[in-house]
Amino acid sequence: MRSLTLHLKVLITILVVLGLSITAYQIFVQKTPITENELDNLWTIDARVDFDVNGTKPVKAQLYIPAKSDDYAISDEIFLAKDYGQNIDQSPLGNRFVTWSARRVSGPQTLYYRVNITKRYTDEVAHSTKGTSWREPIVMKGADKLAADALINEIRQKSSNTTTFITTAINVINDTTNDNVNLLLGKSKTPENRVKTIEVLLSQAYIPIQQVHILHLTSSTSQTPELWIRSYIDTGRRAENSTSTGEWFYFNPTSGAMGLPEDAIVWWVGNEDVLTVDNGVRARVTFSMEQSELTAISLAKVAQEGNSLMEYSFYSLPISTQWAYQVMLMIPFGVLIILVLRNIVGVNTLGTFTPVLIALAFRETGLVFGLVFFSLIVSAGLSLRSYLEHLKLQMLPRLSVVLTFVVMLIIFAGLFSHKLGFDRGLSISLFPMVILTMTIERLSITWEERGASFALKVAIGTLITASIAYLVMDIRALKYFVFTFPAIMLLFIAFMLAMGRYRGYRLLELTRFKAMLK
Repeated sequence: MRSLTLHLKVLITILVVLGLSITAYQIFVQKTPITENELDNLWTIDARVDFDVNGTKPVKAQLYIPAKSDDYAISDEIFLAKDYGQNIDQSPLGNRFVTWSARRVSGPQTLYYRVNITKRYTDEVAHSTKGTSWREPIVMKGADKLAADALINEIRQKSSNTTTFITTAINVINDTTNDNVNLLLGKSKTPENRVKTIEVLLSQAYIPIQQVHILHLTSSTSQTPELWIRSYIDTGRRAENSTSTGEWFYFNPTSGAMGLPEDAIVWWVGNEDVLTVDNGVRARVTFSMEQSELTAISLAKVAQEGNSLMEYSFYSLPISTQWAYQVMLMIPFGVLIILVLRNIVGVNTLGTFTPVLIALAFRETGLVFGLVFFSLIVSAGLSLRSYLEHLKLQMLPRLSVVLTFVVMLIIFAGLFSHKLGFDRGLSISLFPMVILTMTIERLSITWEERGASFALKVAIGTLITASIAYLVMDIRALKYFVFTFPAIMLLFIAFMLAMGRYRGYRLLELTRFKAMLK
């Protein structure tokens, strides 16, 4: 007996830990919203590609598109390119790009790429590509070499580590009063040339950088990618294989500020153009974006799609199947409510499942109409059952007569309510006829064995528990939570197992035996 108790405790503990762990993973790691009222910003970014083709030629257009990132989620992507084939690939730098191709096209061409993203939830975590924290210096000669060495010495005196060295170098290059800077920049003071000069200068200190092109998540009809730089810097931490690890640090090449803005999305990395078109002229890409809201249900889908642990999410099912599963998942919760009312409170009911099934029927009729129709049909059925008892019929013929009578009552009740203008009464046909028939039969047997008062008490208890179960099972927030976090079922099972060993007084029994306790 003691070993059995220990076994039960271990089983309950495993179920609780497993249920809480899976649910916590969905909430804190996947960022799945807890309530369906949560909303998040959804950004729709359109990239319009325009170019001209002189004559009739084969065309291949390549456009960089945003890569999977830990900082934002790609909800869906749409590619619009009539008569073009398309292929999505990834470059060594981690960039994704789409390639459109066609054998014979001519004249003006317009292609579209649309992506919906949210900054909060991620559907597929893509680990950032690792870089190198050291590089060979770019070869410099003559006056350029002397100017670079002088600037490096100046920057080294004003910095303490790699990040401050890069920040100081940016600030120095943007100082147009410095003769050494003007020598390296030459006649061109464009942001692109400044970044190239910063790259050359940092290479003399063996520091590599990469160009990064970002967009800001702000509503606009036209936006130009902004040029930033990043460097892979050794953080000093050690990985499991005892090798040094690093991370990417981003810098504004104009102000020297470190860290991407909150509204920034990295579109592509490198010094290549965002769009290249073979056999096309006057190629250009225009970015526009608008903001909308993403509902919690959509967020839950985004959070769970593409994840190996939540690969079989309920949200991947067809909509009609999802509705059926929502009802099914609430049945254990209704059973849990009835278990508490029976074993702790002490309410007498017709078993455990009958109140739950009646509660499910209330979902179609509504609580008030359901109680009225249920009471009328059961009362009429009990009267018929009492009359049939005098005829001394066997059980099967008696149940057949009662079932037929119940069907007739349901049809008559629905027709009568419709004539009175209560169309809701038509849904009474969804009541499980067999359940009503067995309810009438069991109530009549209870009447004969325990008396009319006890049978009435059981009937009232059944209606009360069914009503409470219906009210709880119909809570929209609860249905969303159980459907989104089905691992909570393991906690239900653990509680039910724990209740299986409960031998204490019920609340109604404490009132009943109050005099004896005194």
